[in-house]
Amino acid sequence: MIRNIRLLGIALGGLVGLGLARPAGLLLVTPGGGIEVTPSGGIWLIAWIAAWLVVGFAILPYLTIVPATWLFRGVQQLSTAEFVTAVVGLLLGLLMGLLLGLPLAAFEGPLGTWLPLGVSLFLGLGMLGLTVAKREDLLLAAEAIGLVRRPRPTEALLAAGDPHIVVDTSAIIDGRIAEIVESGFIYGTLVVPKFVLEELQHIADSSDTLRRNRGRRGLEILARMQKESTTPVEIVDEDVPEVSEVDAKLVALARARSKAILTNDFNLNRVAELQGIRVLNINSLANAVKPAVLPGEELRVRVIQEGKEAGQGVGFLDDGTMIVVEGGVRYIDKDLDVAVTRVLQTVAGRMIFAQPRLD
Repeated sequence: MIRNIRLLGIALGGLVGLGLARPAGLLLVTPGGGIEVTPSGGIWLIAWIAAWLVVGFAILPYLTIVPATWLFRGVQQLSTAEFVTAVVGLLLGLLMGLLLGLPLAAFEGPLGTWLPLGVSLFLGLGMLGLTVAKREDLLLAAEAIGLVRRPRPTEALLAAGDPHIVVDTSAIIDGRIAEIVESGFIYGTLVVPKFVLEELQHIADSSDTLRRNRGRRGLEILARMQKESTTPVEIVDEDVPEVSEVDAKLVALARARSKAILTNDFNLNRVAELQGIRVLNINSLANAVKPAVLPGEELRVRVIQEGKEAGQGVGFLDDGTMIVVEGGVRYIDKDLDVAVTRVLQTVAGRMIFAQPRLD
């Protein structure tokens, strides 16, 4: 494209050079109406035309392609609201310039020619800038009278392609998902497949009291999230008929959507990660936000039971972190000041090893 523009510039530059050669004194008009080169102007005429060829070659792209590219990129950077208000403002300004230019065209001479053009240009650009600057107020006014309807925040997120996170049954019956969603740490849409909902209902109908209570609580949490949560919760009928296991269905569904799963299941976590799916594990999040404990720090803990090794006592911090106290078996059911010796991070959580603090 640039090459063709430069060739056109060479042609236009040559024509301009020939057109200006006579006023420049390089060509003479004969009495018979012909044109001839002055005796000493042949070399100057060639140099003159060559100079205009170079000017046309160098300048024409900056008069055509470069401004067009700048304008195209500028329009691309405009939001839809800015673009629409800019077009409307430009049209209104040109219309006002046309109405005002009709009486101005009655002036004689150059004023009747240039005044309407100048007024139209001034009003068009002025209204363009004014409408873009006041676009939010104009949109609110148009929305108030029913001309436009702007999408709600959830609709805007869906239109922008927000992530769809497939939710596992274990994350729902865990119960902490509601507080995490309310805190605003999950961005996107939570997708609950119909087969997960059926599994949750099956747990709620279990004969085991503990499982039945957890299942019912999961259904209550899911219903509350649908009604009150700012994070959209979507129940989908999508299924993977060729796969029988629920975990495999979840992985297949996550792969088809945004490749993200919210779960507490350790095995599902590993399988999903091996297949390149992002896993949001609530247990991992809980471990990540626990206060850091370093060797040498002192804690106060209540020893409640014996440990696996001889002489060990076991206690728990308020956040559920297990503390293994060496030689703490004799302090069962007592509060004890301990000094941390080491911290072990496991898949199931964090374990702290400590020894009784000697006064």
